Amino acid sequence: MAFNGKWETESQDGYEEFCKLIGIPDDVISKGRDFKLVTEVIQNGDDFTWIQYYPNSHVVTNKFIVGKESDMETVGGKKFKGTVSMEGGKLAISFPKYHHTSEIRGGKLVETSTATAASGPVVFVRTSKKI
Repeated sequence: MAFNGKWETESQDGYEEFCKLIGIPDDVISKGRDFKLVTEVIQNGDDFTWIQYYPNSHVVTNKFIVGKESDMETVGGKKFKGTVSMEGGKLAISFPKYHHTSEIRGGKLVETSTATAASGPVVFVRTSKKI
C-alpha cells in the first residue's frame, strides 16, 4: 500500500522534450512546466485508483487492477486498453506513445516515462513528495 496518498510534484527532468515528442501542444507544455501536479493514489492491494490534477481543472482518473486489462486514458484524453504490471515494486504500463513506470523511492513517488525518438530514447522523470 506504499502508493496510497496525495503527492505533489517536486521536480521534473526531461519534461519539455518528452512532451513535444508525444505531441502535447506548446501552450499546454508552457502551462505545465512549473505546475505542481497533484497525484492522488488510492490503493487496496492490487486495486488502484490513480487521479492526476492538471492545470485548468483538468483531471485524469484511471482505475485498474494489477495484471488485468483496464480502460485507461492519457493526459491528452486518448482512451486505450492497457494492463498495468508490477515489476520489482514498480508499476509499469505501456501507453500508446511511451512506457511508464511508477515507484516509491526514498519516500517519494518517482514516475519515469520513456518514449523513442529517431535520435534514441527520451526520458521524463517526475519526482513527487507526499502531502
